[in-house]
Amino acid sequence: MSSSSSAADFVHVLRERGFLHQCSDPDANLAGLTGAALDGAPGGALTAYVGFDATADSLHVGHLLSIMALRWLQKTGNRPIVLIGGGTTRIGDPSFRDTSRPMLDDARISSNAAGLGRVFGQYLDFGEGAADARMVDNADWLDRLDHVPFLRDIGRHFTVNRMLSFDSVKQRLEREQPLTFLEFNYMILQAYDFLELARRHGCLLQMGGSDQWGNIVNGIELARRVEGRQLFGLTTPLLTTASGTKMGKTAGGAVWLNADARSPFDFWQFWRNTEDADVGRFLRLFTELPLGEIARLERLQGAEINEAKIVLATEATRLCHGPAEADRAAAAARGLSGAGGGGNGHAGDGLPQTRLSRAEHPGGLPLVDALVATGLSPSKGAARRLIREGGARLDGEPVSDEAAIVTVAEATLSAGRKRHARLILVP
Repeated sequence: MSSSSSAADFVHVLRERGFLHQCSDPDANLAGLTGAALDGAPGGALTAYVGFDATADSLHVGHLLSIMALRWLQKTGNRPIVLIGGGTTRIGDPSFRDTSRPMLDDARISSNAAGLGRVFGQYLDFGEGAADARMVDNADWLDRLDHVPFLRDIGRHFTVNRMLSFDSVKQRLEREQPLTFLEFNYMILQAYDFLELARRHGCLLQMGGSDQWGNIVNGIELARRVEGRQLFGLTTPLLTTASGTKMGKTAGGAVWLNADARSPFDFWQFWRNTEDADVGRFLRLFTELPLGEIARLERLQGAEINEAKIVLATEATRLCHGPAEADRAAAAARGLSGAGGGGNGHAGDGLPQTRLSRAEHPGGLPLVDALVATGLSPSKGAARRLIREGGARLDGEPVSDEAAIVTVAEATLSAGRKRHARLILVP
């Protein structure tokens, strides 16, 4: 990954590509941030972080704005820190949730953290150099805190009055949903994380989604009160599609970033199915294409907009899964399109595969069960409706018989024209 510039260049990229939502600097011009970076590091380099709790073993598309912000930070010659919440995961961020997060044991948290590491390894270069990314676990300091000294030295800077004013807290209370004392402490620990990263790594900036604004401001104010430190914060916008749905939510669930949670082909298809009105915005946010090329692509009209969607899908998949997987996914999609659903014998090569034992299904597998097994339908009832409505295909051919059986050793199954999977019955 190349790097060349400074904090000012990073801020410029965020502005022109649409990443900036809220900023702690007066008038949102970030002059204080770039000035502090220029004064504090050779070449005006900036150290910034985003925190991620290890509640699952993969991140999803909803996290991509923050991940891409970290990537641009590094590409402009600055240093990103990925903070894994090994400590805070034990509590759970209550922000805009209706219920408490399930409690995870240490082994599960450690396993999840390893999965998150695989995601970041695709987007960032880690090492010990000046602009190399660092991965840090807040359990390193939170696990060592003494409760009474922490309350005396840190807790006294937080008032319950102000904590109750946060939208994430007010919503839980207004709905008469329980908010535990454990969760109530989360915002204090996140604020302390920012202070600790400033002390240990010279970190000046915390970034996050718009729902994290209150927690970020808490850290800025804590550093000022405890040490007179000036820190900064910015958030990325909450993304919704042109039709108003939350970015990354699909009928099949979250769009995960790890290949073992969602195949590169399905990831590619998610971007290929972007609404026309979102193509330009998503190209700016989720690819590294030059803005001039993006401007050309978003001017395409009618059927030509599909060219831009294919570019978006391939570029986003390249960043997440690598060039080889992106090319395979694009080729598989071309094969399905050109062969009426995969009947050429090669179109399924890049598709997500489900392998089942032929010995357990000696007479073949009912198509209804096959659609469920491959994840193309969430239930047998949904699979039957899909067949009745003409949306199910077997090797490119529509199937209208709910009692149909898949007897061949390998088959490409389709749900509609955009979702496909490969079923393999092994000996």
